[in-house]
Amino acid sequence: MNKYYFFLDETGDHGLTYIDPNFPLFLLCGCLFSENVLVKAKELINGFKKKYFRTDDVILHSRDIRKCNGAFQVLFDMNLKKSFYEDLNNLMKNLQFKIICSAINKDEYIKRYGRGAHDPYHISFSFIMERLVFCTDKIDKKAEIVIMPEMRGRREDTLFISHYNSVMDSGTYHVTSSRFKNRVKHLKFCKKRDNVAGSQIADLTAYPLARYVLNPKEPYIPFEMIKEKIYCNPNGEIDGFGLKVFP
Repeated sequence: MNKYYFFLDETGDHGLTYIDPNFPLFLLCGCLFSENVLVKAKELINGFKKKYFRTDDVILHSRDIRKCNGAFQVLFDMNLKKSFYEDLNNLMKNLQFKIICSAINKDEYIKRYGRGAHDPYHISFSFIMERLVFCTDKIDKKAEIVIMPEMRGRREDTLFISHYNSVMDSGTYHVTSSRFKNRVKHLKFCKKRDNVAGSQIADLTAYPLARYVLNPKEPYIPFEMIKEKIYCNPNGEIDGFGLKVFP
C-alpha cells in the first residue's frame, strides 16, 4: 500500500447567521500528497522561509501574507514583495499534489435550505471525501490516506469527528462505507502552530480557489499556478470533479 496525506483548510466563514457581502462563500480545500512528495515539499518550503525570514519557524498564512501582518511586514518593501511572490508562486506551481475542494454559495444555500441547514463545513467535507475516492481510484488504487484537518476549536472538532465517523460508517449517496474504509485509514488533527507544511499549502491554496469561484473571469496569478493540480475528468473539466460548487 502507498501512503498519502490529505490536508484540509478553509476560507470564509462556515456559519449561516451572517454573510459577508464581499465574500459570501465558504470553501473547504483538500490537498493530497504522497508520502515521498510531502518530504520534498517540506524541504522546499523551509528553504523558501529561510531565504526571506532566516528561519523556518514562520507559519505561511494566506491572510497574514495579504495583509502584511506579523512576520510578513517585511513585504511592505515592494522590491522584496515582488521577489517573495514570484518565488512563492513558482514554489506552489512546482509542488506535486492534487486539489479537491468544495465551495458553498451561502446566499443560495440559505435560500434553498434555510439557516438551519447542515453545516457548510460538513457538507463540503462529504463532497470532498467522495471525490477523494474517485480521484485515488484513478491515480493509485493502492492508496492509503490519512485525513489531516486543521484544529478549529473543541466544539467544532467534536462535531467534525462525529460527522467523519458517520461518513465512514454509513457512506454517502455515491460512495459506500466499505469503499471509504478501504481508502481512508486514519484521521489526524494538526494545529496551525505545529508548522505543518501540508496544512500551510492547503491554506495558501484555498483563497485563490475561492477567488476563482467568486470571479472566474478575473485573472489571478496564484490561481493560475495551481489550476493544473485540480482533480479533473479526462477532458480537463474541474467543475463537479476537483471543484464542487453548491448549490
